Amino acid sequence: MAIEFWTWNTPNGRKISVALEEMGLAYTVHPVNISKDEQFAPEFLKISPNNKIPAIVDPDGPGGAPISVFESGAILYYLAMKTGQFFPTDLRGQARVMEWLMWQMGGFGPMPGQVHHFLQVENEADRRYGLERYMKETRRLYGVLDKRLGLVPYVAGEVSIADFAILGWAWRHERHQVDLADFPHVQRWYGTMMARPGTERGFAVALS
Repeated sequence: MAIEFWTWNTPNGRKISVALEEMGLAYTVHPVNISKDEQFAPEFLKISPNNKIPAIVDPDGPGGAPISVFESGAILYYLAMKTGQFFPTDLRGQARVMEWLMWQMGGFGPMPGQVHHFLQVENEADRRYGLERYMKETRRLYGVLDKRLGLVPYVAGEVSIADFAILGWAWRHERHQVDLADFPHVQRWYGTMMARPGTERGFAVALS
């Protein structure tokens, strides 16, 4: 049975569409128009109590019973466990994946997300302060990623759910006002990831 994928066309939504395509899972898209506050609808809150997209409902969950999962990092981990794909079997490898997944969830998402916000602030002084603060941190995070990818082909060594998570936000690098040419290892990784057929399908599917 197809997984219900409740989402919108955002970086966090794209993480999951890429993972679903890469893992070859059947799914149906249920758009949640966050510009119209549909994320606050009672139907959606039943599966995403934090009123954020994305969320999934897997009718064929553990033990054959349905399960709902919210938070994009948790969804990626669930899908990896369900399919046995894009997550190592050894503890050392798992630690590497979880490090970079948490790095994305805690920083490389919230910080560029603030850049998105302050780019739209009308008050010039407020906009300037916010952009100086969050663009500096966003560029620092790109630098951390660039250094890591100078050592390994993918953030955890092999392609993993951590790459899908980070890619969702790197996809918006132009909106972050970041030129990937300034981060050549990230640029190499980004081009490699975006050329993957599953990833390409994940970005092509309509989410809104």
